[in-house]
Amino acid sequence: MPWDIVIAVVVGLGVVWVVLVAALWIAKPDEMQLRDALRILPDLVGLLRRVAADRSLPQGVRVRVWLLIAYLAMPIDLVPDVIPVMGYADDAVVVMLVLRSVVRRAGAEALERHWRGSADGLAVVRRLAGVR
Repeated sequence: MPWDIVIAVVVGLGVVWVVLVAALWIAKPDEMQLRDALRILPDLVGLLRRVAADRSLPQGVRVRVWLLIAYLAMPIDLVPDVIPVMGYADDAVVVMLVLRSVVRRAGAEALERHWRGSADGLAVVRRLAGVR
């Protein structure tokens, strides 16, 4: 195998990684939203599970949520946890981006229909999903 192909692939993957990290940094919620997201994590996991299993939602929405669940279950993150702030925030940012995608495609009522937590928790989920 020619080394120039290997080097090109490694450099390409490095560029993609840098772009993803930059996108996560730009899209990150403020510190208060991150704290709120961690507080409602158990209810949020249940919400994701119920949305992923809801056959009345478009298949693309369910696939995105299943991919998110798989990503959250993986021990490898886009940003290693040793990097301050972003190392721990990348999961919350990815969840936020998927929630926004779900709301755009399925509507905010899909989140509300499957939410089993408190009203305050739903308000946090709505903020994370970009619903005001």
